[in-house]
Amino acid sequence: MKTFCTQAVDDVLSLFYPSLCSGCRMHLPHGQRVLCVDCLYGLPLTDYHRQSVNPLDERFWGRLNVESVTSMCYFSEGGTVQRLIHRLKYQKDVEVGRYLGEFFGQRLRDSNRFGGIDLIVPVPLHWTRRRQRGYNQSDWFARGLSQGMERPWDSSVLGRGRKTRSQTSKGRMSRFENVEDAFLVRNMEGLKNKWILLVDDVMTTGATLEACGRKILEIPGTRLSFATIACAT
Repeated sequence: MKTFCTQAVDDVLSLFYPSLCSGCRMHLPHGQRVLCVDCLYGLPLTDYHRQSVNPLDERFWGRLNVESVTSMCYFSEGGTVQRLIHRLKYQKDVEVGRYLGEFFGQRLRDSNRFGGIDLIVPVPLHWTRRRQRGYNQSDWFARGLSQGMERPWDSSVLGRGRKTRSQTSKGRMSRFENVEDAFLVRNMEGLKNKWILLVDDVMTTGATLEACGRKILEIPGTRLSFATIACAT
């Protein structure tokens, strides 16, 4: 608990260095962090984690043995979710990832479809892209999920064996070809006999998650689920 003096210092500092909402860039009222109440409760949540079968599950039918698939939000061009992901990926606002992970993780923790997860694993970046950006945005989402779900996370068990081009402007088949055999397992023992929640920022076709997930399912005893911040419909 903050003392009166500490709170007074915080209040003075906020006059000169105000905290801004990562969604709308308006001043954050005292006691709020990352997102204001309007932006938080205005998020286009999917509630897919509550559904026994949802449209994201169906994307992997006949392709990959996935236990459950969800995204926190729907993605739309020019919307709040796009702005948040842009800040997370390109403006070093890593707290966006952690905050959304905490928020979503609390909901997944109580879900029958995700409550038994053993380990949270972020989709890895190639080392050159990570060095250029300074961090992996999916790591921060995984950290937040870990706190919200009260489950461990590990970014060291998977890696990218080769650098791939951005998926953004590619068509469906090109996306799958671009990431085929791009991932590798660094620590098989760390994944063996575990139910893995593989996480990323955005799911479009699911090509990246599928390519990464195939490597995980080669390990004896693994089960696999997917979660992302947003999904494109």
